Amino acid sequence: MTDPNKPGLSYKARRRWALVILLLGMPIYIIMVVFILSLLNRPPIWLELLVYIGLGIAWVLPFKAVFRGVGQADPDAPDDRNT
Repeated sequence: MTDPNKPGLSYKARRRWALVILLLGMPIYIIMVVFILSLLNRPPIWLELLVYIGLGIAWVLPFKAVFRGVGQADPDAPDDRNT
């Protein structure tokens, strides 16, 4: 059950979106970055490395809310412990 007072996606929806982002979005993003950098006539290696590091961090910032808590147990699942 989702809490109507909790805004945003449910835990299961966030897990699904995180999987889609990692399996489809990230490879497409990598291909785009490599293609764009190849069009720039190969900048110096130190600049290219800085660009890859910066863009490698920047891609996840818009998706921070989707990835938050995905590796944890489902907070909405019933407790499996026998009491």
